[in-house]
Amino acid sequence: MTAGRLQAEGVIGLTAGMLLRSDSVSDCMEGKKMTVKLSGRMSALAALVTPGHRLADVGCDHGYIPIFLCRTGRIPSAVAMDINQGPLERAERNIAAYGLQGRIQTRISDGLRALGEDEADTVLIAGMGGYLVKRILTEEGAIPESVVELILQPQSDLAEVRRCVREVGFFIADEDMVEEEGKFYPMMKARRRAADCFPEEDARRTVAEVINRQDMEDLFGPVLLEKRHPVLKRWLEKELRTTEAILSRLDANPRVRSRKQELLGKERLLQEALRRYSEYSHIKC
Repeated sequence: MTAGRLQAEGVIGLTAGMLLRSDSVSDCMEGKKMTVKLSGRMSALAALVTPGHRLADVGCDHGYIPIFLCRTGRIPSAVAMDINQGPLERAERNIAAYGLQGRIQTRISDGLRALGEDEADTVLIAGMGGYLVKRILTEEGAIPESVVELILQPQSDLAEVRRCVREVGFFIADEDMVEEEGKFYPMMKARRRAADCFPEEDARRTVAEVINRQDMEDLFGPVLLEKRHPVLKRWLEKELRTTEAILSRLDANPRVRSRKQELLGKERLLQEALRRYSEYSHIKC
């Protein structure tokens, strides 16, 4: 169930007989009302985590997502990690405030280096640049065998991250996209790929067709395209308008030929993505 549907229904979860509404968790501790409120982006990320999985949150910042998921009963435990002491101390204070020290561990970690072999089923990496996400995932021995799910929300270079997902033996099983305060946040859920997964449809395609389709999916998201996600469409239309406006200004300047060619290529990709918006049938393993 997507975050959008959860928010539309006004229900996140049910635990200990308490109905949890919108994207917050409230309860009383020592007479003080405690509330975890998630932004739309964080709520969408939390909704992608498979219930019952142990979570490793890389770059946890305030620790709100593991706190929220533990409080709502969606996950049994979590490891909140950050490379910097300051964010980790903030997370530790928040975890203690909700009495979750026994379920959420914290530790200093550069990427996944401090994660043990059997401590997590799902890894969450959100809010980092795409090449940093790629570096974290491709370090030798970085992903423990127990990890079967990656929740990724890179801030840039999404095509590189989607290619990286395949390189480390996972496939994109689900995606979501949120527009918040004028910014767009695509995110993905990847699962570990079975060793014998070779989609039959690709075997019937020419090499050129497979490459063209793969490039399109890497750039814009295979599941977002398949879902005809409304936020993706808004983003494509916005990017196309921006690109066309820049091109119209460059027409009067003959000294920017290379930049113009780059933008013309982007324009064609965006037009093609919009044209094929409803034609995708993504193959899952």
